Amino acid sequence: MAAPGRLWSKLLCAAWLLTAGGVLRAEVSVVDDAGTTLRLAQPAQRIVSLAPHLTETLFAAGAGEHVVGTVEYSNYPAAAAKIARVGGYSQIDLERVAALRPDLIIAWQSGNAAAHLDRLRALGLPIYISQPDRIDDVATEIERLGVLAGSAAVANRAAASFRERLAGLQHSYGKRPPVRTFYQIWKQPLMTVGGKQIISDVIRLCGGDNVFGKLETMAPTVTVEAVIAANPEAIVASGMGESRPEWLDDWQRWRSITAVARGNLFFVPPDLIQRHTPRLLDGAESLCRHLETARSRRSAR
Repeated sequence: MAAPGRLWSKLLCAAWLLTAGGVLRAEVSVVDDAGTTLRLAQPAQRIVSLAPHLTETLFAAGAGEHVVGTVEYSNYPAAAAKIARVGGYSQIDLERVAALRPDLIIAWQSGNAAAHLDRLRALGLPIYISQPDRIDDVATEIERLGVLAGSAAVANRAAASFRERLAGLQHSYGKRPPVRTFYQIWKQPLMTVGGKQIISDVIRLCGGDNVFGKLETMAPTVTVEAVIAANPEAIVASGMGESRPEWLDDWQRWRSITAVARGNLFFVPPDLIQRHTPRLLDGAESLCRHLETARSRRSAR
Protein backbone atom coordinates (compact mmCIF):
# COMPACT_ATOMS: atom_id res chain seq x y z
CA MET A 1 0.00 0.00 0.00
CA ALA A 2 1.26 3.49 -0.85
CA ALA A 3 2.39 5.63 2.02
CA PRO A 4 -0.27 8.17 3.15
CA GLY A 5 1.88 11.11 2.00
CA ARG A 6 2.47 9.61 -1.43
CA LEU A 7 -1.21 8.68 -1.81
CA TRP A 8 -2.25 12.22 -0.90
CA SER A 9 0.19 13.63 -3.49
CA LYS A 10 -1.28 11.38 -6.17
CA LEU A 11 -4.81 12.46 -5.27
CA LEU A 12 -3.81 16.13 -5.46
CA CYS A 13 -2.16 15.55 -8.81
CA ALA A 14 -5.24 13.78 -10.15
CA ALA A 15 -7.47 16.59 -8.91
CA TRP A 16 -5.24 19.16 -10.60
CA LEU A 17 -5.32 17.27 -13.89
CA LEU A 18 -9.10 17.01 -13.75
CA THR A 19 -9.40 20.71 -13.04
CA ALA A 20 -6.98 21.66 -15.78
CA GLY A 21 -8.78 19.35 -18.18
CA GLY A 22 -12.05 20.94 -17.17
CA VAL A 23 -10.68 24.38 -18.02
CA LEU A 24 -9.49 23.19 -21.41
CA ARG A 25 -12.85 21.58 -22.15
CA ALA A 26 -14.94 24.47 -20.86
CA GLU A 27 -17.26 25.88 -23.51
CA VAL A 28 -16.68 29.51 -24.45
CA SER A 29 -19.02 31.80 -26.36
CA VAL A 30 -19.15 35.39 -27.61
CA VAL A 31 -21.42 37.46 -29.83
CA ASP A 32 -19.49 38.74 -32.85
CA ASP A 33 -19.95 41.99 -34.77
CA ALA A 34 -22.45 40.35 -37.11
CA GLY A 35 -24.67 39.62 -34.11
CA THR A 36 -24.01 35.88 -34.25
CA THR A 37 -23.31 33.89 -31.10
CA LEU A 38 -20.20 31.79 -31.62
CA ARG A 39 -19.72 28.81 -29.30
CA LEU A 40 -16.62 26.68 -29.01
CA ALA A 41 -16.42 23.46 -26.99
CA GLN A 42 -13.13 24.74 -25.58
CA PRO A 43 -10.85 27.76 -26.15
CA ALA A 44 -9.33 27.80 -29.63
CA GLN A 45 -5.85 26.34 -30.00
CA ARG A 46 -5.37 26.79 -33.76
CA ILE A 47 -6.51 30.16 -35.09
CA VAL A 48 -6.36 31.56 -38.62
CA SER A 49 -6.59 35.34 -38.94
CA LEU A 50 -7.80 36.81 -42.23
CA ALA A 51 -6.59 40.41 -41.85
CA PRO A 52 -3.38 42.07 -40.61
CA HIS A 53 -5.17 44.11 -37.94
CA LEU A 54 -6.87 40.97 -36.62
CA THR A 55 -3.52 39.25 -36.24
CA GLU A 56 -2.18 42.23 -34.31
CA THR A 57 -5.23 42.30 -32.06
CA LEU A 58 -4.94 38.58 -31.35
CA PHE A 59 -1.40 39.17 -30.11
CA ALA A 60 -2.64 42.05 -27.95
CA ALA A 61 -5.23 39.69 -26.49
CA GLY A 62 -2.54 37.19 -25.49
CA ALA A 63 -3.49 34.73 -28.23
CA GLY A 64 -0.52 35.14 -30.55
CA GLU A 65 0.88 31.68 -29.81
CA HIS A 66 -2.34 30.13 -31.10
CA VAL A 67 -2.30 31.87 -34.51
CA VAL A 68 -1.21 29.26 -37.06
CA GLY A 69 -2.13 31.16 -40.23
CA THR A 70 -2.59 34.74 -41.39
CA VAL A 71 -2.51 36.93 -44.49
CA GLU A 72 0.03 39.16 -46.23
CA TYR A 73 1.10 42.42 -44.54
CA SER A 74 0.62 40.92 -41.07
CA ASN A 75 3.81 42.59 -39.87
CA TYR A 76 3.13 43.51 -36.25
CA PRO A 77 4.34 42.44 -33.79
CA ALA A 78 7.59 40.98 -35.14
CA ALA A 79 6.49 37.44 -34.23
CA ALA A 80 3.67 37.73 -36.78
CA ALA A 81 6.22 37.54 -39.61
CA LYS A 82 6.87 33.88 -38.76
CA ILE A 83 3.25 32.79 -39.17
CA ALA A 84 2.24 30.81 -42.28
CA ARG A 85 0.48 32.86 -44.99
CA VAL A 86 -2.86 31.95 -46.54
CA GLY A 87 -2.94 34.66 -49.22
CA GLY A 88 -4.18 38.22 -48.87
CA TYR A 89 -7.25 39.43 -47.01
CA SER A 90 -9.10 39.88 -50.32
CA GLN A 91 -7.65 36.78 -52.00
CA ILE A 92 -7.69 33.94 -49.50
CA ASP A 93 -6.19 30.56 -50.40
CA LEU A 94 -8.95 28.36 -49.01
CA GLU A 95 -6.97 25.15 -49.41
CA ARG A 96 -4.14 26.54 -47.30
CA VAL A 97 -6.61 27.58 -44.63
CA ALA A 98 -8.15 24.11 -44.50
CA ALA A 99 -4.72 22.43 -44.46
CA LEU A 100 -3.86 24.30 -41.23
CA ARG A 101 -6.76 22.52 -39.47
CA PRO A 102 -7.97 25.63 -37.61
CA ASP A 103 -10.50 25.37 -34.82
CA LEU A 104 -11.32 29.09 -35.23
CA ILE A 105 -11.16 31.64 -38.03
CA ILE A 106 -11.20 35.38 -37.33
CA ALA A 107 -12.62 37.26 -40.33
CA TRP A 108 -13.01 40.91 -41.34
CA GLN A 109 -16.57 41.70 -42.38
CA SER A 110 -15.82 44.60 -44.73
CA GLY A 111 -12.53 43.22 -46.02
CA ASN A 112 -12.94 39.47 -46.63
CA ALA A 113 -15.10 38.23 -49.49
CA ALA A 114 -18.42 36.84 -48.26
CA ALA A 115 -18.14 33.98 -50.78
CA HIS A 116 -14.83 32.89 -49.24
CA LEU A 117 -16.30 32.89 -45.76
CA ASP A 118 -19.32 30.89 -46.93
CA ARG A 119 -17.02 28.22 -48.37
CA LEU A 120 -15.09 28.02 -45.11
CA ARG A 121 -18.34 27.67 -43.17
CA ALA A 122 -19.34 24.84 -45.51
CA LEU A 123 -16.24 23.00 -44.28
CA GLY A 124 -17.61 23.25 -40.76
CA LEU A 125 -15.04 25.81 -39.59
CA PRO A 126 -16.24 28.24 -36.89
CA ILE A 127 -15.87 31.90 -37.92
CA TYR A 128 -15.84 35.01 -35.76
CA ILE A 129 -16.85 38.13 -37.73
CA SER A 130 -15.07 41.34 -36.79
CA GLN A 131 -16.11 44.89 -37.74
CA PRO A 132 -15.09 47.47 -35.13
CA ASP A 133 -16.46 50.80 -36.38
CA ARG A 134 -15.82 52.87 -33.25
CA ILE A 135 -12.62 53.33 -31.29
CA ASP A 136 -13.97 51.74 -28.11
CA ASP A 137 -14.98 48.68 -30.16
CA VAL A 138 -11.27 47.80 -30.25
CA ALA A 139 -11.26 47.19 -26.50
CA THR A 140 -14.38 45.03 -26.76
CA GLU A 141 -12.77 43.03 -29.55
CA ILE A 142 -9.65 42.40 -27.49
CA GLU A 143 -11.84 41.03 -24.70
CA ARG A 144 -13.85 38.78 -27.02
CA LEU A 145 -10.75 37.32 -28.65
CA GLY A 146 -9.32 36.68 -25.21
CA VAL A 147 -12.42 34.66 -24.32
CA LEU A 148 -12.24 32.64 -27.53
CA ALA A 149 -8.52 31.90 -27.09
CA GLY A 150 -8.60 31.26 -23.36
CA SER A 151 -6.39 34.28 -22.64
CA ALA A 152 -8.99 36.47 -20.96
CA ALA A 153 -6.69 37.61 -18.15
CA VAL A 154 -4.20 39.14 -20.58
CA ALA A 155 -6.93 40.47 -22.85
CA ASN A 156 -8.83 42.15 -20.05
CA ARG A 157 -5.72 43.99 -18.89
CA ALA A 158 -4.98 45.15 -22.44
CA ALA A 159 -8.58 46.32 -22.91
CA ALA A 160 -8.56 48.23 -19.63
CA SER A 161 -5.29 49.94 -20.58
CA PHE A 162 -6.76 50.88 -23.97
CA ARG A 163 -9.88 52.38 -22.40
CA GLU A 164 -7.84 54.35 -19.87
CA ARG A 165 -5.69 55.84 -22.61
CA LEU A 166 -8.74 56.60 -24.75
CA ALA A 167 -10.37 58.42 -21.84
CA GLY A 168 -7.27 60.57 -21.52
CA LEU A 169 -7.45 61.61 -25.17
CA GLN A 170 -11.16 62.33 -24.86
CA HIS A 171 -10.46 64.56 -21.88
CA SER A 172 -7.68 66.43 -23.69
CA TYR A 173 -9.31 66.95 -27.08
CA GLY A 174 -13.02 66.18 -26.86
CA LYS A 175 -14.10 69.80 -26.32
CA ARG A 176 -11.60 71.55 -28.56
CA PRO A 177 -12.94 73.86 -31.31
CA PRO A 178 -13.88 71.78 -34.37
CA VAL A 179 -11.54 71.53 -37.36
CA ARG A 180 -13.06 70.71 -40.75
CA THR A 181 -10.95 67.77 -41.89
CA PHE A 182 -10.49 65.90 -45.16
CA TYR A 183 -8.88 62.49 -44.72
CA GLN A 184 -7.29 61.15 -47.90
CA ILE A 185 -6.66 57.42 -48.22
CA TRP A 186 -5.37 57.48 -51.77
CA LYS A 187 -4.85 59.71 -54.81
CA GLN A 188 -5.94 57.66 -57.84
CA PRO A 189 -8.79 57.17 -57.32
CA LEU A 190 -9.25 59.97 -54.79
CA MET A 191 -10.60 58.13 -51.74
CA THR A 192 -11.70 59.25 -48.30
CA VAL A 193 -13.63 57.82 -45.34
CA GLY A 194 -17.35 57.93 -44.67
CA GLY A 195 -19.04 58.62 -41.36
CA LYS A 196 -19.24 54.96 -40.31
CA GLN A 197 -15.54 54.28 -40.79
CA ILE A 198 -13.45 54.09 -37.63
CA ILE A 199 -11.14 56.87 -38.85
CA SER A 200 -14.12 59.23 -38.71
CA ASP A 201 -14.42 58.32 -35.05
CA VAL A 202 -10.75 59.19 -34.58
CA ILE A 203 -11.36 62.57 -36.23
CA ARG A 204 -14.27 63.18 -33.85
CA LEU A 205 -12.11 62.15 -30.88
CA CYS A 206 -9.64 64.89 -31.83
CA GLY A 207 -12.37 67.50 -32.12
CA GLY A 208 -12.38 67.30 -35.90
CA ASP A 209 -15.28 67.29 -38.33
CA ASN A 210 -15.00 64.92 -41.31
CA VAL A 211 -16.11 66.99 -44.32
CA PHE A 212 -17.42 63.77 -45.94
CA GLY A 213 -18.83 62.33 -42.73
CA LYS A 214 -22.37 62.21 -44.11
CA LEU A 215 -21.42 59.64 -46.74
CA GLU A 216 -22.55 56.11 -45.88
CA THR A 217 -19.85 54.24 -47.81
CA MET A 218 -16.84 53.12 -45.77
CA ALA A 219 -14.27 54.34 -48.32
CA PRO A 220 -16.05 56.54 -50.88
CA THR A 221 -14.45 57.96 -54.00
CA VAL A 222 -14.75 61.75 -54.28
CA THR A 223 -13.64 64.44 -56.72
CA VAL A 224 -11.14 67.25 -56.38
CA GLU A 225 -14.01 69.65 -57.01
CA ALA A 226 -15.92 68.19 -54.04
CA VAL A 227 -12.90 68.70 -51.78
CA ILE A 228 -12.50 72.29 -52.97
CA ALA A 229 -16.20 72.93 -52.30
CA ALA A 230 -15.93 71.38 -48.82
CA ASN A 231 -12.99 73.70 -48.06
CA PRO A 232 -11.35 71.69 -45.25
CA GLU A 233 -9.15 73.43 -42.71
CA ALA A 234 -6.88 70.37 -42.52
CA ILE A 235 -6.00 67.67 -45.06
CA VAL A 236 -4.66 64.44 -43.58
CA ALA A 237 -3.21 61.65 -45.73
CA SER A 238 -2.00 58.15 -45.03
CA GLY A 239 -0.62 56.47 -48.16
CA MET A 240 1.00 53.03 -48.14
CA GLY A 241 4.07 53.18 -45.93
CA GLU A 242 5.93 54.97 -43.17
CA SER A 243 6.85 57.92 -45.38
CA ARG A 244 4.72 60.95 -46.21
CA PRO A 245 3.19 60.37 -49.68
CA GLU A 246 4.47 62.74 -52.36
CA TRP A 247 0.97 63.27 -53.68
CA LEU A 248 -0.09 65.03 -50.47
CA ASP A 249 1.69 68.14 -51.75
CA ASP A 250 -0.29 68.02 -55.01
CA TRP A 251 -2.91 70.02 -53.11
CA GLN A 252 -0.55 73.01 -53.17
CA ARG A 253 -2.01 74.05 -56.51
CA TRP A 254 -5.40 74.72 -54.87
CA ARG A 255 -4.58 77.78 -52.76
CA SER A 256 -8.27 78.56 -52.26
CA ILE A 257 -8.54 75.63 -49.83
CA THR A 258 -8.00 76.83 -46.26
CA ALA A 259 -5.86 73.78 -45.41
CA VAL A 260 -3.50 74.63 -48.28
CA ALA A 261 -3.37 78.35 -47.56
CA ARG A 262 -2.39 77.69 -43.93
CA GLY A 263 0.01 74.82 -44.59
CA ASN A 264 -2.21 72.26 -42.86
CA LEU A 265 -1.23 69.24 -44.96
CA PHE A 266 -0.53 66.42 -42.51
CA PHE A 267 0.56 62.78 -42.61
CA VAL A 268 -0.24 59.88 -40.25
CA PRO A 269 1.33 56.44 -40.93
CA PRO A 270 -1.39 54.09 -42.21
CA ASP A 271 -0.50 51.24 -39.86
CA LEU A 272 -1.32 53.52 -36.93
CA ILE A 273 -4.67 54.85 -38.10
CA GLN A 274 -6.05 52.46 -40.71
CA ARG A 275 -5.80 49.32 -38.58
CA HIS A 276 -8.40 48.55 -35.90
CA THR A 277 -5.82 47.70 -33.24
CA PRO A 278 -4.50 49.11 -29.95
CA ARG A 279 -2.02 51.15 -32.00
CA LEU A 280 -4.99 53.12 -33.32
CA LEU A 281 -4.51 55.35 -30.28
CA ASP A 282 -0.96 56.11 -31.46
CA GLY A 283 -2.48 57.29 -34.73
CA ALA A 284 -5.14 59.23 -32.81
CA GLU A 285 -2.48 61.04 -30.78
CA SER A 286 -0.69 62.02 -33.99
CA LEU A 287 -3.90 63.24 -35.64
CA CYS A 288 -4.94 65.18 -32.53
CA ARG A 289 -1.59 66.98 -32.50
CA HIS A 290 -1.99 67.86 -36.16
CA LEU A 291 -5.46 69.31 -35.64
CA GLU A 292 -4.14 71.27 -32.66
CA THR A 293 -1.50 72.70 -34.99
CA ALA A 294 -4.29 73.72 -37.39
CA ARG A 295 -6.06 75.50 -34.52
CA SER A 296 -2.90 77.35 -33.55
CA ARG A 297 -2.55 78.71 -37.09
CA ARG A 298 -5.90 80.46 -36.86
CA SER A 299 -4.57 83.06 -34.46
CA ALA A 300 -1.52 83.64 -36.60
CA ARG A 301 -3.66 85.14 -39.37
